[in-house]
Amino acid sequence: MFFLESTIERLSRLKSQAANLLTILNLAFGGAAIMVTMNDHFALAVLFIFIAGLLDRFDGMTARKLGIESELGKQLDSMSDVISFGIAPALLIYAYATNELGTVAMVSTVIYIASGAFRLARFNISEANGFFTGLPITAAGVVLTLSYFAVPYVSPVVHLFFMLMLSFMMISTFSLRKI
Repeated sequence: MFFLESTIERLSRLKSQAANLLTILNLAFGGAAIMVTMNDHFALAVLFIFIAGLLDRFDGMTARKLGIESELGKQLDSMSDVISFGIAPALLIYAYATNELGTVAMVSTVIYIASGAFRLARFNISEANGFFTGLPITAAGVVLTLSYFAVPYVSPVVHLFFMLMLSFMMISTFSLRKI
């Protein structure tokens, strides 16, 4: 009897943290993407960012489905997103495509990361209304990561422009319906 009660209690605790576990896995894959980028394993970084994107898609769904949404989960999700879709894609494109442009590339990379952080902070203090204001950082990060495949075909300057365009879209005030 004790074993059954103990198992049920553990499963209940695990269920209550399921969404946070997915969020932490998102963060782990974002962190791994940064580390492999630093070791010039760019294709692996792309894969890790895409896996983080899938995990990000399911953490919120899981929280809503299980009725375990929390302020902690919301904040943890934002911290994970700034790593997985702000820092990781920006460093990937900087290291693989634009670093030869020097200071301009560094400044553009920092602008992208700061814009993503601003976007997340604005989201965290806004009321839920069924719309996103500005381009979500997850979408921006995945699109920026996709630009990895264009590196052999376009100039590094195009990547800088693209990164700045995504930065502007994240901090702009247009509305997108949540899906």
